[in-house]
Amino acid sequence: MNIKPYFILLFATSLIAQTKVSDFVDYQKYDTENKMIMSASNFQGKTVLMGDSITEFWKVNDPQFFEQNQLIDRGISGQTTSQMLLRFRQDVIALQPKSVVILAGINDIAQNAGPISVPQIFDNIKSMVDLAKANKIQPILCLLVPANRFPWRPEIIPTEKVTELNALIQNYALKNALPLVDYYTPLKDSDSGLAKKYGDDGVHPNLEGYKVMEKTLMAVLKK
Repeated sequence: MNIKPYFILLFATSLIAQTKVSDFVDYQKYDTENKMIMSASNFQGKTVLMGDSITEFWKVNDPQFFEQNQLIDRGISGQTTSQMLLRFRQDVIALQPKSVVILAGINDIAQNAGPISVPQIFDNIKSMVDLAKANKIQPILCLLVPANRFPWRPEIIPTEKVTELNALIQNYALKNALPLVDYYTPLKDSDSGLAKKYGDDGVHPNLEGYKVMEKTLMAVLKK
């Protein structure tokens, strides 16, 4: 047996495998920021916003809103509830906030990480609520921003699933006396999508849309 070609093949296979390795959860994204926050003497007691691109781009569009209200943005573009759940401990619990605002689920509906049912999405959201409660953090739930199309997944019509998930979130919040932020109602158009004046791509709010969300969120946080 010629051993040399075998080892060449093994080495090549190893290189291919290494190129496929990725940080599925993106644990590293906020690692440095988290360490900086926790190094401060009075870092506890703020509010963390856990979410996806809608949350991540919020701070990009209006950084002053986060600074003025002691809000910590922990949104990661494209993420599903499964990914958020996996990083919840380091991106929320470790920061010892007084509350966490959870806006999640739209990328699950878009099947960014593969097929998943609405009840399974909801289970992930409830698990985040359970983790928050277990660590004496007030969970605040959010209704999804309206969407009736996905630019990156045109074959998926999300309207019904957005409505279904929002109903589950709303009923759960009411049943468990949890604060609820309704982003859906003020942002939707007559077709149950994101109104054009609040966002061009049908999913992500523009600055005007974020201003509506800020007013809605602060009304809940100030209670």
